[in-house]
Amino acid sequence: MICCIEIALKKELRDAEASSLIKKAASYFGINIQEARCINIVTIESDFDHGQLGRVKDEIFTNPVTQVSSLTPLDIDFHWCIWVGFRPGVKDNPGSTAMEAIKDHLGKTFGPDEGIYTSKRYCLKGDTLVREDVEKLASELLSNSIIQQFKVFSMDEWDKKIGADVKPAKVILDHTPCFEVISIDSDEQLAKISDERNLALNPRDIPVIREYFLDPDVMASRKKAGLSKPTDVELEYISQARSDHCNHNTFQGIFRYTDASNNEQVVENSLFKTYIQEPTLKLKDQKEWVVSVLWDNAGVGRFDAENNYVVTGETHNSPSNMEAYGGAITGIVGVYRDPMGTGLGSKLFMGSFGYCVGDINYNGPLRPPLHPRRLLDGVIEGVKDGGNKSGVPTTFGQTLFNPGYMGKSLVFVTALGIMPNQVKGKPSHEKKTSPGELIIMSGGRVGKDGIHGVTASSESYSENTPAGHVQIGDPYTQKKMHDFLLICRDEGLIPFITDNGGGGLSSSVGESAMISNGCVVWLDKVPLKYEGLDMWEIWISESQERMTIAVKPEDLDRFMELSAEHEVESTVIGEYTDTGKLHIKYKDETCAYVDMDLLDKGFPSWEFDAVWLSPETRGLTEPVISSPSDFNSLLLSMLERPNISSKEWIIRQYDHEVQGGSVIKPLVGVNHNIPSDASVTRPVLTSQKGLAFSQSILPWYSKIDAYHMMTCTIDEAVRRLIAVGGNFEHIGGLDNFCWPNIQFDPKKNPDGKFKAAQLVRACRALKEACEKYEIPLLSGKDSMYVDGHLEGEFGERIKVSALETVQFSGTSVIEDISKCVSMEPKVSGDLVYVLGTTANELGASEYYEAFDEIGLNIPHVDFNKFKVVYRAMQSAIENELVASCHAVARGGLGVHLSYLTLAGGMGLEVNLSDLPMDVSRGGLLNETLLFSESAGRFIVTIAPENKSIFEKLFKGMAANCIGMVTKDHDHLKIFGFDSETLVDLTTTQLDKAFNKTFGDMI
Repeated sequence: MICCIEIALKKELRDAEASSLIKKAASYFGINIQEARCINIVTIESDFDHGQLGRVKDEIFTNPVTQVSSLTPLDIDFHWCIWVGFRPGVKDNPGSTAMEAIKDHLGKTFGPDEGIYTSKRYCLKGDTLVREDVEKLASELLSNSIIQQFKVFSMDEWDKKIGADVKPAKVILDHTPCFEVISIDSDEQLAKISDERNLALNPRDIPVIREYFLDPDVMASRKKAGLSKPTDVELEYISQARSDHCNHNTFQGIFRYTDASNNEQVVENSLFKTYIQEPTLKLKDQKEWVVSVLWDNAGVGRFDAENNYVVTGETHNSPSNMEAYGGAITGIVGVYRDPMGTGLGSKLFMGSFGYCVGDINYNGPLRPPLHPRRLLDGVIEGVKDGGNKSGVPTTFGQTLFNPGYMGKSLVFVTALGIMPNQVKGKPSHEKKTSPGELIIMSGGRVGKDGIHGVTASSESYSENTPAGHVQIGDPYTQKKMHDFLLICRDEGLIPFITDNGGGGLSSSVGESAMISNGCVVWLDKVPLKYEGLDMWEIWISESQERMTIAVKPEDLDRFMELSAEHEVESTVIGEYTDTGKLHIKYKDETCAYVDMDLLDKGFPSWEFDAVWLSPETRGLTEPVISSPSDFNSLLLSMLERPNISSKEWIIRQYDHEVQGGSVIKPLVGVNHNIPSDASVTRPVLTSQKGLAFSQSILPWYSKIDAYHMMTCTIDEAVRRLIAVGGNFEHIGGLDNFCWPNIQFDPKKNPDGKFKAAQLVRACRALKEACEKYEIPLLSGKDSMYVDGHLEGEFGERIKVSALETVQFSGTSVIEDISKCVSMEPKVSGDLVYVLGTTANELGASEYYEAFDEIGLNIPHVDFNKFKVVYRAMQSAIENELVASCHAVARGGLGVHLSYLTLAGGMGLEVNLSDLPMDVSRGGLLNETLLFSESAGRFIVTIAPENKSIFEKLFKGMAANCIGMVTKDHDHLKIFGFDSETLVDLTTTQLDKAFNKTFGDMI
């Protein structure tokens, strides 16, 4: 028996999904929809009687206050109807949840041939709508072709008997699972196989792989296991493990660095070891709060006497460019699994995002797979669903725009967790696998989604990038698994845990088995979404929501009991051994048998030529721009620029209050609409301690020098932490590199040597900044190949590379959250101070970009001078001398004084002639003082009675009073060098400009 329940919002209520459809149809395609309604369909295939169906409809699926429902199609008028449902074989997560709800409510269990399936139909009215328009909306806007199917009906075609059509057929793969033995008689043959199978093997690795399998001792050992030539399972395993994504070959590589300006020539062996590992390990010894770095899924820092915090970051660039929603939701749920799999497992308490995309109003000749506007909408929604539905607050985020991200947009996601520092009397950050322990896979099942994710991420995007590497995350399944595993952890049932991310089981089992020195895996035991997967697909699939866990045999029953109680699927799929072999079987037949130390068998380091050309050598100079005659108009135009204007429409989509720990919100001010410098969260609600979190992305400075891009990025992240009350002595860093292809090719990548030199310089800057500011790198990530080959106007392929980009995130423990400071001025009559000097440093600034210029004078970071100010600022906040504090960032003082005016809802009167200034880099004009992006600066307001002690605290530093907060009028008034009025704008004018660019998206 098949029955459909239809549910829709009452007609008098605003249908937000339908309204969004109308808006996007017009914006994306110029299609006019006059009216739309969205109907949710629940199809039940089971032996329910009419009474039971009525109870299910009314008591489970319908909110009587806001919704109407029916066991027959709702009588909603339309011109066209679009039905969208899942494809066969795709897990219907809402349907599974519905089955659980019915089981709990009615005690009903479902047989193997019964089920619940969810779908939607959209009723559209429009006098000008034609089938071609409706099918475009269905295929490009309302459905994801990887996981969904659709049908379009006109009113004449609609017979109200859709029910039987909305149950997806079961997947039947007419294929007997097998593995393939592959001949590798020559390097050329293996290279061809690599291309055909999307293995992305480096040509220098190919001889090493062949040498291993042709070794007489290896051949003799393999013969005993029933193998001779390598299998596809083994080659796929090697390709995953050796991919740049997993093995970080670029950062482990050899760089022949030449500075053409001073004839410096040096060989850099492993940027990772020299510029990341070395300073981090040195600082770990100096900082007692650093618990664990550089080996686990995330870094660990001490939060308090009983708890540690966990932090990590990730990018999901390649899949998000292929399928924005699926790639982004997988990114956020994937990075959430990293803290879950760090140590013995942590509880998630916050996440963040960072998006770098092209112009969302782009109307040029290039044709990317997804227009930047649609791509941004998709990644916003994906991270929203992944975070909000996981019950994890999203407390910070940034979005920026640059044409270079047309080739490949960037999607940064960050996750933080909290865990007790002891579990059953043992340190929670320590874990290991031991021979005899069982290998258990918990969570979701394995499917064809997520094939070749890490290899696709290790190449530039092109028309040949496989779509199958995109996975679709399920936050509901992961949330259940999260809660279940924390209970198992607290009961001491887990000696080792890690997530199934890049490379799937091949990475999680392969890497964890290195600790015990061996394993045997039974692939036929792995739960599948559908039958017919070959062995190599099971082994490397990155299907989501899965963890790999070691469990002692004597604890298996209790582990499985808790798993069943929480309705999480857990399966024993193997056993850890000490044989020194990775042994994979399928129904007792060996399909892989390799040495555990295979990856140490002499694989060569990747090599790069890096040639640095100074900005002057490249022809960069300071531009000559006429002094503005109307500073009011200039400042308003700056506030309208996409990288300056309000992103409230994005931030508002994320829940930052769930779990109840939010202290400093992502949006602050009297109208709660100005982005905060940093967030502060209470991960332990019984404690007054908080964790401050900030991040910074400043890719524009890479146009001049990636060295200063890195120093400025780190300095801004630190400054943001200090601005809310962070502790300068406890700052943990997270470096996330996204870099274009650096391998030189005279035709395909002629500037590869320069980009390689930029990477070397950025890493040098990273080390210097971390050593000077004493920031251990708790975690990090590199995502190379942020290039794309897009179709041009005449069908040609045009390469577009992103700017050399780093997102740097910072964490800091705050002892007393009641002393935290937000950025908005609080009281009329308070004094306004600027800390830090303003210099002629407009190079790659927002101001120059407004005139399509780059310039030369990039901001410089003086670590020794700045850290003295930062420590004093921390002391001022701790002693409650400060009413508000704000870190000056992109756009300079003019933009950030505007932010403060909007945030406080009061006026500011300031005089630029009173600013602390540095004339060492040239003369200063009014526009320079307003829009220079000199680093190390704060805008601070204090009560007049604190003036004496505040100035005494900052004696000898660059700290000047430049004006005051006014309440008599709501104007921002800025006076220039000669005391002339440069700017006189009301908060209404500022607000209109600030919200103009994206105002219609809120």
